[in-house]
Amino acid sequence: MSRVMRPKSTGMPSPARGGNGNAELGGWEVRPGGMLVQKRTIDSNQNSNVVPIIKVRVKYGSSYHEVNISSSASFGELKKMLAEPTGLHPQDQKLMYKDKERDSKVFLDFAGVKNGSKLVLIEDELSRERRLLESRKNAKMEKASKEIAAIRIEVDKLAKQVVSSELEISSGKKVTDIVLLSLIEQLMTQLIKLDAITADGETKMQRRMQVKRVQKYIETLDVLKIRNSGVGNKNNAAPKLQNQQHHTMFTGQAEMMMPIQQSHYEQRRKNGLFNERSPGPVVVTTKWETF
Repeated sequence: MSRVMRPKSTGMPSPARGGNGNAELGGWEVRPGGMLVQKRTIDSNQNSNVVPIIKVRVKYGSSYHEVNISSSASFGELKKMLAEPTGLHPQDQKLMYKDKERDSKVFLDFAGVKNGSKLVLIEDELSRERRLLESRKNAKMEKASKEIAAIRIEVDKLAKQVVSSELEISSGKKVTDIVLLSLIEQLMTQLIKLDAITADGETKMQRRMQVKRVQKYIETLDVLKIRNSGVGNKNNAAPKLQNQQHHTMFTGQAEMMMPIQQSHYEQRRKNGLFNERSPGPVVVTTKWETF
C-alpha cells in the first residue's frame, strides 16, 4: 500500500492560483518570478514620507511658549515663528538647546530636537545694536540718494539753459550778462547742496558724478561770458570806425579852409580894400553833421 506524500508546513500561507497566474492572500502577493512578498499599498508609501510635527517648549524670560513645528525645520524658521509672540526680531534671537547656542541654518532633527524638547530664548543685544545701526545707515543712504536725484533733475534743467545760451552766442547774438550770472549762481547753489550730502559706496559715486557735471557747466559759462563780451564789441566796432572817419574828414577840410581865408584877407588889406574901421575878415561858418 503506497503512502501519500504531504508537503511540509513552512508557516507561510500557500498561494492560491488564479486565472492570471498571480496569487494574493491576506497582505501577501506573488511576483511574476514566483517570489512571495508582502503586499505594498499606496497609503503605506505616503505614510513613510510624512515628516512628523513636533511640539517644543521655548522659555523666554519668565514666560513659556509652545510651538508646533516640523522636525525637519531649521532653528531659523523656529526664530521666525517666535518673533510674533516674543516681540523679538529673528536676528536679535539666540536659541539655546542643551546649553549650546544653535545656528539658524541647523535643522532641528539634526541637533536632536524631539517632541517635547525644551529650548531657551535669549535676546542678542549686540546683534540688535548692529541691526539698528545698519538700519539707520541704510536710511541715511536712501535719503542721500533721493537728495542727489532731486539735484540731478535741477541740474538737467539748468544744463538746457546753458546749451541754449551757448547756441545764441555762437550764432553771433549777445546774451544778457545777468542771464549768465544767474545760471552760474544757481549751479553754485547745487554744488553747495552736493557738498553737504554725506554719502558712501554707490551713493558717493553718484554724488561725485553730479559734482563733476556742475563744475563742467560753470566752466562753460565762464568761457561764454568772455565770448559774449566779444560779441558786443564786434557789433559796435563798425559804427565807431565810421564815425571816426567822418570826424577826420571834416576836420581836415576845416584846417585846409582856414589858411585860404586868412590869405585872402591879407591880400585885400594890402590893396586898401579895408580901412581901419572896416570890420574884420568874414568867417564862414558851417553846420557840421553831428554824430
